[in-house]
Amino acid sequence: MSIDLSTSFGGLHLQAPIVVGSCPMTAEEPSQVALVSAGAGAIVLPSLFQEQVLLWNDRNSVAFSPQEKALLKRSRRVPVENAGLDAESYLEMVTRATSQLSIPVIASLNGESGGNWLDFAKEVEQAGASAIELCLQPPPPSVYGTAREVEDAVVDVVTKIDHAIKIPLFVKLHRSYTRLSQLSCRLLSGAQGLILFGRLPDTDISLDTFQLKSEWTLTEPGTVTKIIGPVMQVHSHCPGMPLAASGGIGTSIDVVKALLAGADVAMVTSAVCREGPTVVRTLIDGLRNFMERRHMKSLDDLFEKRPLEFDSEAQRNDYLKGLTARFDPAEVRRKVSHLHGDRWGHPTSDAVES
Repeated sequence: MSIDLSTSFGGLHLQAPIVVGSCPMTAEEPSQVALVSAGAGAIVLPSLFQEQVLLWNDRNSVAFSPQEKALLKRSRRVPVENAGLDAESYLEMVTRATSQLSIPVIASLNGESGGNWLDFAKEVEQAGASAIELCLQPPPPSVYGTAREVEDAVVDVVTKIDHAIKIPLFVKLHRSYTRLSQLSCRLLSGAQGLILFGRLPDTDISLDTFQLKSEWTLTEPGTVTKIIGPVMQVHSHCPGMPLAASGGIGTSIDVVKALLAGADVAMVTSAVCREGPTVVRTLIDGLRNFMERRHMKSLDDLFEKRPLEFDSEAQRNDYLKGLTARFDPAEVRRKVSHLHGDRWGHPTSDAVES
């Protein structure tokens, strides 16, 4: 049976609902070609950071706000070049990728505040990008007094960029926003889609220096359950907003769950970094097999199973049951062993037997 996996995400037509997220691999031309061959619907290029754009603005005599001046000063002290790319090289990478690849290429801009650096979105559009992903780092609590002020700042930035470009703008949000569903609705007039969720580094404490440090790790496979609930909430509260689910998607079953939760596409990053471009083909084949067994001919047939909603009484009973359950230590060890494996990343003997 022929199954149509094509879909639309924020105005982009994709041959499959798998988008490869921003990572160093998407900057490499051989990897880009391999991802297209594996069936990826689109790729997101590595991020260009606000600091890099400010250096570009400085060379082009663009005016700076006081906040941008301070950030520019910091940029000159701290190396921010991404894989050897400055702003000019980034534009060249966008042009090469969009001219050579047969799928949409999404550029990524990453910053911590608004300002004139956002005008660079027009440069990215002119370089040929199919769309722009905007990642805004959440501000420290001291910057804004209320959650509403934080949301207002995000909406202002998105509105500014949307008015300046004609290609789709996708906003990557973090889980730290307190009113995510309401914010999603406010962004309907400026964003053509949301990516849920962006990741922040884990925070650790060095007991030798008594200083904080950040740790970046790949998302553990099978942890998609952490984002299913929030994606469902945003989709049910704001069904008109296209969504990309991001975080813990490592198997075809994870893809199915993300799509059923309300996402239009599944964004895969850690799995590609861990297993290489061929994992995209594995995800697509698994999705196709799942749909074939259930006699689904297109993604619309899968989407018809939405919306999934908890029965309020059943949800409360599950909540009470979960808080009062006793855990078997041996069973917990087996599950942890299966998830993490040994030091080489292979499942331990207990995990294999289970």
